[in-house]
Amino acid sequence: MLLIKLDATDSTNAYLKDLLVSQNPPDGTVVQAVWQKKGRGQLGRDWVSDPGKNLTISILKRFKGLEVSEQFVLSIITSLAVAAVLKKYQVPNVQVKWPNDILSGKQKLCGILVENMVKGTQLNSAIIGIGLNVNQDQFPPGLNATSIKMLTAEEHILGEVLKDLLGILEQQFEKYLHKSLESAIEAYEKLLFRRGEEVKFRTATEELFTGTLLGIDASGRLMVRNSQSTKAYGFNEIRMVIQE
Repeated sequence: MLLIKLDATDSTNAYLKDLLVSQNPPDGTVVQAVWQKKGRGQLGRDWVSDPGKNLTISILKRFKGLEVSEQFVLSIITSLAVAAVLKKYQVPNVQVKWPNDILSGKQKLCGILVENMVKGTQLNSAIIGIGLNVNQDQFPPGLNATSIKMLTAEEHILGEVLKDLLGILEQQFEKYLHKSLESAIEAYEKLLFRRGEEVKFRTATEELFTGTLLGIDASGRLMVRNSQSTKAYGFNEIRMVIQE
């Protein structure tokens, strides 16, 4: 494994993407930043992280024979790996908020951003960005975030958390990649925040509706049932409205 440690960068995903263009880094290359100045989450949202307090990394994964239609399995595997690490550190009530935020209760602990490199109908590589709150103990008002330290009253060495995360991530890839997609979805749905509950959603056109969150389909779309029908929604089509 090649580990590239940076004092600061705008985005570890962007740094690794540039490296992929200019060089030929090996599978499993990891970029870690002490300070990520312009971290990004899903839909271009900012990821706020105090320098030196949290784990802000990007990982290069190369593939053979992975269809574009199966790309959400990468988010599933990464979510399961992060959840396993948090359970190891005795974080309570770990859940996955679709598509790939990791929570303790209703508070956000980790964000995942997977960017895929497509060739034809197949993925040949992906950059997996992970922002995991480890030792930060204060967050801006309204962010509803927490950290491992805040939940367990223990500070952790980032290098050790990184080692655990990479090891468990590799185990999860070995367990699920190119194998039964159904088993990966089943494991993901067991952790799915608000599954089986009535949830308020907001559409991309700012319309509000209420439906029962059923799970996800094989493409990673969220399955929601209302009084009229059951429908699958993509990442940019709806978001949950969570009452704090």
